[in-house]
Amino acid sequence: MAQPTSRTGILVGADGSTESDAAIRWATTEAVMRRAPLTLVHVLAPVVTTWPIGPVQASITEWQEDNAQQVLGRATKTVQSCAAQSELPDVHTELLREEIVPALVEASKDNQMVVVGSHGTGVLGRVLMGSVTVGLLHHAHCPVAVIHGDQQPSRDAPILLGIDGSPASEAATTLAFDEASRRGVGLSVLHAWSDVGVFPILGMDWREYESEGHEVIGERLAGWQEQYPDVAVRRRLVCDQPAQWLIRESEHAQVVVVGSRGRGGFRSLLLGSVSSAVAQAAAAPVIVVRGDRVD
Repeated sequence: MAQPTSRTGILVGADGSTESDAAIRWATTEAVMRRAPLTLVHVLAPVVTTWPIGPVQASITEWQEDNAQQVLGRATKTVQSCAAQSELPDVHTELLREEIVPALVEASKDNQMVVVGSHGTGVLGRVLMGSVTVGLLHHAHCPVAVIHGDQQPSRDAPILLGIDGSPASEAATTLAFDEASRRGVGLSVLHAWSDVGVFPILGMDWREYESEGHEVIGERLAGWQEQYPDVAVRRRLVCDQPAQWLIRESEHAQVVVVGSRGRGGFRSLLLGSVSSAVAQAAAAPVIVVRGDRVD
């Protein structure tokens, strides 16, 4: 069974956008479920000018301060509304005056999860993930939950876990079992034993590769089902591109959990193509977990 969380809490970015509001609602539910403190953070990026503009710059700064307080006030009301029927977690607000991504990355050191919208107030909307979200996915020191504003998965839907045998996959497995236990739902585990589609090769014994895939799943789940006997596990083994299947299966999931990088050979790339694609296009909230940090 899931246990109360440690001293660290949930950090959620607030910028006044629709996506941010969705992230705040999701983070509130997560904080209540984990009995963890919730911090609403708004970052004021420094105003950079190339010439002295005196009173004009002061007016911009004053407007930023007023807008920031309005954003945090609205975010606090959103939390109160979402937690109206539950015990409200400790809620804190922070106003940071520095570059956005470095500020949130630094703050992630002291939290068990950072929650952000898939994009902020930029002009491209849902076309691509926002630069802040991408920056956190690459550099945050804790799991990052990416929330799209129009997602409303069923609370009875399972947690979907993508595993590939990597250290990041192991960390994702830890978090996925905990999420399923806390939410009282099942866990769907998907493993793609080949990153390419099925194609005929003379003399190839597909049963051997399929057997290896089942071994990977078995190794990754060993011990977890004993630790979480309340979580029913369904296994799915496919031979195809994993991102495609995870995105497809996310339509029937409550949350998708993936590692930050997979079994590719470029260890310096902190965000793998699978996790990036899933975070961008999944039909449910996505939690991306680094292999070197899970609380």
